[in-house]
Amino acid sequence: MTYYLYRQQWFGNIRADLLSGLVVALALIPEAIAFSIIAGVDPKVGLYASFSIAVICAFTGGRPGMISAATAATAVLMKPLIDVHGPELGLQYLLAATVLAGLLQILAGMFRLGRVMRFVSRSVMTGFVNALAILIFLAQLPELDVRNEGVTALTFVLVAAGLAIIYLFPYVTKAIPSPLVTIVVLTGAAFVLGFDTRVVGDMGALPDTLPFLLLPDIALTMETFWIILPVSAAIAVVGLLESLMTASLIDDLTDTPSSRDQECIGQGLANTATGFIGGMAGCAMIGQSMINIKSGGRGRLSCFAAGVFLLFLIVALGDLVRQIPMPALVAIMIMVSIGTFSWSSLGAMRVHPRSSSIVMLATVAAVLYTHNLAIGVGIGVLLSGIFFAGKIAQLFRVTSVLSADGRARTYSVQGQLFFASVEDFMKAFDFHEVLDRVVIDVSGAHIWDISSVAALDMAVLKFRRDGAEVEIVGMNTASETIVDELALHDKPGALDKMLQH
Repeated sequence: MTYYLYRQQWFGNIRADLLSGLVVALALIPEAIAFSIIAGVDPKVGLYASFSIAVICAFTGGRPGMISAATAATAVLMKPLIDVHGPELGLQYLLAATVLAGLLQILAGMFRLGRVMRFVSRSVMTGFVNALAILIFLAQLPELDVRNEGVTALTFVLVAAGLAIIYLFPYVTKAIPSPLVTIVVLTGAAFVLGFDTRVVGDMGALPDTLPFLLLPDIALTMETFWIILPVSAAIAVVGLLESLMTASLIDDLTDTPSSRDQECIGQGLANTATGFIGGMAGCAMIGQSMINIKSGGRGRLSCFAAGVFLLFLIVALGDLVRQIPMPALVAIMIMVSIGTFSWSSLGAMRVHPRSSSIVMLATVAAVLYTHNLAIGVGIGVLLSGIFFAGKIAQLFRVTSVLSADGRARTYSVQGQLFFASVEDFMKAFDFHEVLDRVVIDVSGAHIWDISSVAALDMAVLKFRRDGAEVEIVGMNTASETIVDELALHDKPGALDKMLQH
């Protein structure tokens, strides 16, 4: 990355980045507290993590304008440590797991594993985005449930007012982000008019001191390593998956590129450092990233400002922040869920291939059922692979021509010969036909795997068993290489002899 580009990412959009960072910081506070509760730890663990991860990723991440902090996806994975080992020892294991997860993510970036994102299809990406939009909306429902303390008819009025400001204020001016105006107006109205509604302070106690360096209080033994390794590995995978998919979404929205491998390293450095200041692991946040982008944030400064403003707000202005009405933040998150959902994907289902729609819907259903983005995306990728293999197999065909004397037949193989097409390949041959010579022309085919090599070997053996002379012609260099590598490492067969000759 050139010095000019890096400098532009920091100082090319100062005003909008600072304002959007402030909006994101205000929205981060209740979410960080809620994620801490999900993990079973004190609110300060999530708040310190959100500050640390945001600031460090601003410097080391590969996607300017993307917001990283403590998230629900990683919080859920850490909860078993608290449940099994108790709040005190479990917290120490959680911090150690955060450090190890960061180191694993750094290794992933060094080995360039960010390239695996190329295997995530557009249908999976759309399903991921739609599921996340629904989850963001569902997460706001407890704040709209009249059975909960502090939720009254006034709550709905304030949420409606907040949404009106969010969507109408840009017609007045776009100089100030409308979500920030919403927070200021509703907080001022609640303070002046004495509204009785839930506020940020009701979510949990805010820390009043700066974070400080500490080491996880655990024994450095193999037993400890095996306790935290499964959790750390899960955090590393889920964190990178959500971060890279969010980065791809921001790439599309801003029409700018990002560095996936650098993002892996940046997330890893942030998590490793966060574990040493008492914070939990996190990753990119699609909801907050959308708030940032929609508020005008584009550069690294917006993520840095979000982290710094967050720490300043909870430590220096904690008393004021505690008075922000939750309906104001609910309105912002509803706006995010509406803006995140791909509404065009609903209409596109009528014209898109059925397999693409199934992949998208399966991804959404799996994420909503498990509340685990990694599982949903994994199912989507698996289905995409199955459907793709099926489509390629359908294009495969074998034709044959019998010689004039009826003693020789030439089989012409067209398409991709792999595990999904070997059955059709074998069915195309008439092994009961009495012939002197069989030619298998694979000039129009490509051989991919051990299944196809074994099928070709079996076809040759069956023809030779009945006394026919078999010749394989037209094999391209790549196919010949894989046949050479796989056939000679299996038990001796027809292809072995042909290759040896």
